[in-house]
Amino acid sequence: MKNIPKIILASKSPRRQELLRLMDMEFEVVLKEVDESYPDGLTPQEVAVYIARKKAEAFDKTVGDDEVVLTADTIVCVDGKILGKPETPAHAIEMLQTLSGKVHQVITGVCLLHKQRYNNFFDVSEVFFRKLSDQEIRSYVAEYNPLDKAGSYGIQERIGLIGIERINGSYTNVVGLPTEKLYAQLINLNK
Repeated sequence: MKNIPKIILASKSPRRQELLRLMDMEFEVVLKEVDESYPDGLTPQEVAVYIARKKAEAFDKTVGDDEVVLTADTIVCVDGKILGKPETPAHAIEMLQTLSGKVHQVITGVCLLHKQRYNNFFDVSEVFFRKLSDQEIRSYVAEYNPLDKAGSYGIQERIGLIGIERINGSYTNVVGLPTEKLYAQLINLNK
């Protein structure tokens, strides 16, 4: 798109990359190691935006005026508790058992760094999981190895297809990038 600067995607997530491709966005993936810790006392929305901005700050001195750095962080929150990425398959099983039969929130914080300005925003989607059997959970974890996913699942994978009854909000937000909000922000960058 001619009004949108060159996008530097600071994410190794294949799901975010695929979403940008589906939006017909040209981008380059550039990765930098960033500590994803955050201070106590933040709301889940603030945590997602804080980490996304922290990722963008790693590019502060290297981004050109004709580029925009896109960073994001997706978290899953259930019963007021943030679930990160699982550390082991057993931890993934435990997380999915926690989500089973409940409603949880998926929050994606996004930061766009363009011309030394940070544009932060977030989106929240509610996800309704039916009660999953232990066999369904164990089978999913064994076959899909969801250790790189917040909350231990991908909505676009089998567990999402068989276990999610409905969502309120953006589907792409649950995948990992609220494309509707992102597009609106990108086309207004130079205004």
